[in-house]
Amino acid sequence: MIPPYLFAEISRIKAEAIASGADIIDLGIGDPDLPTPQPVIDALCHSVQNPVTHRYDETARGWTSFLEAATDWYGREFGVDVDAATEVVQLIGSKEGLAHLAWAYIDPGDVAIVPNPGYTVYKVNSQMAGGEVYEAPLREANHYLPVLRDIPTEIAKRAKLFYVCYPNNPTGAIATKEFYADLVQYCREFDILLVNDMAYATVAYDGYKNPTVLQIEGAKDVSIEFHSLSKMYNMTGWRLGFALGNADAVNNLQRLKSNIDSKAFPAIAEAGAKALRNVDNKHTIDMYQRRRDLLCDGLNEIGWKVEKPKSAFYVWARVPRTDMTSAEFAGAILREANIVMIPGNGYGTEGEGYVRMSLTLLGDTGGARFKEAVQRIKASGLVPTPAAV
Repeated sequence: MIPPYLFAEISRIKAEAIASGADIIDLGIGDPDLPTPQPVIDALCHSVQNPVTHRYDETARGWTSFLEAATDWYGREFGVDVDAATEVVQLIGSKEGLAHLAWAYIDPGDVAIVPNPGYTVYKVNSQMAGGEVYEAPLREANHYLPVLRDIPTEIAKRAKLFYVCYPNNPTGAIATKEFYADLVQYCREFDILLVNDMAYATVAYDGYKNPTVLQIEGAKDVSIEFHSLSKMYNMTGWRLGFALGNADAVNNLQRLKSNIDSKAFPAIAEAGAKALRNVDNKHTIDMYQRRRDLLCDGLNEIGWKVEKPKSAFYVWARVPRTDMTSAEFAGAILREANIVMIPGNGYGTEGEGYVRMSLTLLGDTGGARFKEAVQRIKASGLVPTPAAV
C-alpha cells in the first residue's frame, strides 16, 4: 500500500480548520510565499512567444540554454566545473528526480540508505521500487549527521544509494566538508551512489555559505547532486530543477526519464536559465532571516528554547513539554492557537519529540504574522515555564 504523502494529510487537516472559520497561521509546508522574481516572469512571457518552445524538447538531457546556465551557475556559486553535455540532467523539480533515481537503481533485494528523520520521498520510492531501506538516525547529539561507523557492514555491501540532504529538511542542519569527505570515501569503499539533495543550497543566513559534495576531490566518481529552482527563486509551481555529478548516474536517470516524461515546457526552461544567470533573490533570503529571528527570539523569550538555523527555512524544535508526543503537541497548538506545525515523527521515528516550523507564510508582511504566532503560542499556555527542553 502506498502511504499518503505527508503534506497532503497536513493540507486536509488545515482545510478542515479553515472551513470551521479559524484564522490559521500555517507554519507547515515549506512553500516560498513571495512571488517569483519579475525578471523570471518577464523571461517566460518573452519565451512563450517563440514558437520553438511550443514543441517537444528533443534534447537528450534538457533544454540546452538551461543546462548551460545551470553548470555556469554551479561553477560561479561553488567553484566546481561541470560538463553541460554529459554531467547534468534537467528535472521536473528535484522531487521527481530524487524519486526516479530510486527506480533507476533499486531492484528487489537492494538497499537504499535514507535519513531518519528525512524527506519521505527517498524512503517511499525506494520501497515502491521493490527495495529495502536502512534508516540512518540523524540525532541532535551528532549534529543531525549520520554516523557512518554505526551502519552495519552487511547493509553497506547491499546498498545501491545513500541519500543525504543538506541543508537538511526537516532539521535545518548543515553539513561540513569534512563530513562530505568521509561520506565520499565511505561510498567509494562500498560502491554506493551518494545522492545529495541540495534543494536549499542558497537559502542561508548571516553570511553563511553551504559547501557541496562535489567540492570534495574525487566526489564525481560516486556522487550525484540535486538542485531545485523552487527554493532558490520562489519557483515551486514552475517545477524545474537539475541533477549533476557522476556522468553514468546522470545518464541512467535520464534514460529512465526518457521513458516517463517529455521534460518541462521549454519556455519554463528558458525562464529558469534567466534566473540562474541574472537573478539575485537576496530580498527573499533577507525576509526569511527576519522571520527566523522574530520567531526564534520570540519563542526563546517565552521559555521555549529553540536554535536558529544557519540554512534552509525550517525551525526544528523540541516539544517543550514531557507529557505530549509530537503529534499531540502539534494537534494542541492547532486547536488552541490555530497554528499549523508538522510533528517531527511525520519524517520518521527519530523525529519524535520535535516539531518543524516553516519560515514561509503566505500573507505575512515584514514578519508580523510570526510575531503574532509567538503571542498565540504564549497565550495558549502550552509552553510551560520553564519549558521542558
